[in-house]
Amino acid sequence: MSAPRPEILFVHGLWMHGCVFALHRRRLREMGRCSHAYSYPSLRGSLAGAADGLADMITRLDRPLHLVGHSLGGCVVLDMLARHRPEGIRRVVLLGSPALGSYPAQRILRVPVLRHALGRVLPQWLARVRPVVPPDHEIGVVAGRLPIGLGRIVPGVPRPNDGMVTVAETRWPGARDHIVLPVTHLQLLWSRACLLQAVHFLDTGAFDHGVPRR
Repeated sequence: MSAPRPEILFVHGLWMHGCVFALHRRRLREMGRCSHAYSYPSLRGSLAGAADGLADMITRLDRPLHLVGHSLGGCVVLDMLARHRPEGIRRVVLLGSPALGSYPAQRILRVPVLRHALGRVLPQWLARVRPVVPPDHEIGVVAGRLPIGLGRIVPGVPRPNDGMVTVAETRWPGARDHIVLPVTHLQLLWSRACLLQAVHFLDTGAFDHGVPRR
């Protein structure tokens, strides 16, 4: 009898809650997959607090376990892996995560009246030295290239981008595979093609670089 497939833990981004993964999780249930969602205070909390909370939740879940982080959630995942190195984590997928910085966020932080809208977690990620993730974690990155989103209020955002994060900013150097889909930053939360690519990487360690499925 084959071993059960690892469950999947989702981590949300800025201004959000774990409930944003409801559609992805419903589709996973229809596929016979079990998933969970981790929520943290992305505005009032800290990067260390979010990473510590994620590590604590992992200790209470069955392992092995896959991790999927959207936007800032992917940065929280990277920080947690570097600081806690929990056992039983298999593969990781980052969805539109500003792993190498955020041009729109850096510009917004220069405007006193707007900087508070970014909370504390994202600025702490942007200000710190990049964490070193142990090499035994296979990381896949999904980026979007449809430039529609709040990032358009910031002039000069390099292309291609998903309306919030540039494709270049998602290219984590430790990633095993990287794929760019015709979606916006928010569409990564409900795009069926995005979920299928994430599952493909979690199951095989690589994305399907053929024609994206819809």
